[in-house]
Amino acid sequence: MEPRKGSNADIHSEAFLHSLMRRQLRLSITCSVTFLIALLGLPLLNYFFPELMAVRVFGFTLTWFVLGVLFFPFVWLISWAFIKRSIALEEREVLEVEGERRGEDSDK
Repeated sequence: MEPRKGSNADIHSEAFLHSLMRRQLRLSITCSVTFLIALLGLPLLNYFFPELMAVRVFGFTLTWFVLGVLFFPFVWLISWAFIKRSIALEEREVLEVEGERRGEDSDK
């Protein structure tokens, strides 16, 4: 049975879902790598640059300032970027499918 004209069956097709999942996987990996760099970067900075990380900023050492003040806003920023980009990916995929459907309808 063929989907009716104007139905959203194309949006739920295998190709659409695989394409969307591939793009979201790439986004997830990018956000995860960014988080891991921040998470593992602080101990590495402490190990390789102890003098720099011991500098006082607002009464805290730079290590504690980054960990206690900057780390959580950074994680929120990664989360916000992930959500915004994920929604944009979904919307773009839907627009592409609808554009293809319009192109097919105009050919008939």
